Amino acid sequence: MLDRAASQHASRVMSIARDHAHKGERLPDAAIARSWTRCIDGYGLDPTLNRRPLVVERTMLESRQEHLRDLIDIARVEMDSLYQQIAGSGSAILLSDADGVILNCVTSPNLARMFQGAGLWLGANWSEQHEGTNGIGTCVVERQPVTVHRDEHFLSSHIGLACSAAPIFDAHGKLLAVLDASSVNSRDSKQSQFHALALATMSAKTIENCCFQRQFSQSWVLRFHTRPEFVGLLSEGLLAFDGGGRILAGNQSALNQFGQISREELIQLKVSDIFDLSLDVLMGRSSQQTNGGVWPLLDRRGHGYFAMLRAPDVYNVTPISVARRTAPSRSPLQTGGRAAACLDVTPPRMDLSGLAGGDAAMAFNVRCAQKVANRNVTILLNGETGTGKEAFAKAIHEASDRADKAFVAINCASIPENLIESELFGYKHGAFTGARREGMRGKILQAHGGTLFLDEIGDMPPHLQTRLLRVLEEREVVPLGGETPIPVDLHVVSATHRNLQELVAAGSFREDLFYRLNGLVLTLPALRQRQDLREVIRRVLAAEADGQTVRLSEEAHAALLGYAWPGNIRQLRNILRTASALCEDGIVQLDDLPAEIAGRTQPAMSVPPRLALACEAAVPMSLASGADIDAGESSALLSAEKTALLRELEQHRWNMTNTARDLGLSRNTLYRKLKKHGITPPTLS
Repeated sequence: MLDRAASQHASRVMSIARDHAHKGERLPDAAIARSWTRCIDGYGLDPTLNRRPLVVERTMLESRQEHLRDLIDIARVEMDSLYQQIAGSGSAILLSDADGVILNCVTSPNLARMFQGAGLWLGANWSEQHEGTNGIGTCVVERQPVTVHRDEHFLSSHIGLACSAAPIFDAHGKLLAVLDASSVNSRDSKQSQFHALALATMSAKTIENCCFQRQFSQSWVLRFHTRPEFVGLLSEGLLAFDGGGRILAGNQSALNQFGQISREELIQLKVSDIFDLSLDVLMGRSSQQTNGGVWPLLDRRGHGYFAMLRAPDVYNVTPISVARRTAPSRSPLQTGGRAAACLDVTPPRMDLSGLAGGDAAMAFNVRCAQKVANRNVTILLNGETGTGKEAFAKAIHEASDRADKAFVAINCASIPENLIESELFGYKHGAFTGARREGMRGKILQAHGGTLFLDEIGDMPPHLQTRLLRVLEEREVVPLGGETPIPVDLHVVSATHRNLQELVAAGSFREDLFYRLNGLVLTLPALRQRQDLREVIRRVLAAEADGQTVRLSEEAHAALLGYAWPGNIRQLRNILRTASALCEDGIVQLDDLPAEIAGRTQPAMSVPPRLALACEAAVPMSLASGADIDAGESSALLSAEKTALLRELEQHRWNMTNTARDLGLSRNTLYRKLKKHGITPPTLS
């Protein structure tokens, strides 16, 4: 028998879908209403249906993952970053293919069982046809970012979910995947999902642009925008062309900037058909570029752009995951940081001695690491999440005689269990259904002569621990589907935030592998334990300010020093990156910091109620139109906030105290927002 809530939900869905809504009844967004109608008329679903999600067979999941392996590799870093930004909300970050089948998931180990119970896990099919209205499935059909909040789900069994999903398209406009942020048993309002939707959309855009540049790494790629500061950011146009000037593809931003031209029309043209210069002159610009500078460019209609040209990278392409984590200091044109992840950069040398700072524990770690850097000694790095274990491992590599060889990192926790084996050991042609025709060299072979960094080693599946132990002992590897061992020379550095000895005692980690990995055990101190916290904050702020002069107010500095930093340096970087972007006049105030740090009761990233309502109304419309997310005045986010501010000011007859109180802002914050939007009080006549 249905419970009362499920019965009421089913009745409401049916009445609204049939245009029989009761007078005064709250109506869903247009995208939700369309989905409800599809569920009834197109799929024949019953809102009272209660069933487990359909899960594809393991071999089919592996085939789907292999088909999108490059995208999964690129998305992995972005999913980790997105999860860190919303980690406190009890969410999971999901990546599905264009059929709605979940291929990867990032969440807390403590929440994994809950999401599995809700069906939000690897291999589950969340298409609309099977699960009704939901973030992933509805995004697949609508081809636009969408939030499906609690009772907006079609099936009564899903009304506890809150999902914000954004599509990922390939260079030709074909839907590749969906990036989704979901929570179970959510009690937050739909307005609270606005932030998650914006972040998911930006992350999806980042993944799109990175996929574009990787797909056309052997071609010329023009990166351009009508405003110079946006070249290198999410909203830049990307245009790929071959050595003869024939256009191969363009991203959505390029089409938006060109105006009335379709993808089909675009690929029939040459670059010289669009821009007012010859191909030779354009290619010559590539060799003249210095320090990431941009140059002006006119199209045939006389419209102006600013551009950078990336030449084909035939010989050596730095993996995007490495570029993202180790990108050098960026020019002012790359202030967003996201697009810079796609650049084929040469990572800077990391100074091991410089990591010691003024902390005694770190100085001890550095001295020990320096002594064994050129010895055949495995190193195990312990430390909480975010303490910089990978950066420390990279610095050890750079300090060794292997510095000119590869540093290859693999996160044993973030890769789906059924992909780790092929990622680590590689495979031969025909090893399994969906395998690449040419096979694949695994991470171990890629690290030959250099360093293999095994992050979150405690999460490695038991059956792979046996294979890894054999590689370490015999110094040779046999790829999946292969028979002949391949000799390998590498230095192994492992890292974990878990207690491996406890895992050994529990029987989930091999004792012999543990003793093989812990030749030297170093523990990186948590950020709150560091004696040089002031200096760390200063250095991180300088690094995240993107070349701008930014300083902390006394109140903000005191709040940062007094915070416990559960996310350690990674959390500090995210906080200061955001604060340096939000602050006015180059001074980070207490209001620019998240609520849990500043001591406010209102969450830092939440939007005051009236502003949230305005933003909710404006942003989905902007996104639905296919417009790019700009940091400029045309941004839907800024436009919505400005509109809401003006409405509140007029209602309060421009009384700043009353307006600030009603919006839940301090007067100083209100004045900064007015300055940001160029709002000035009306003059008395």
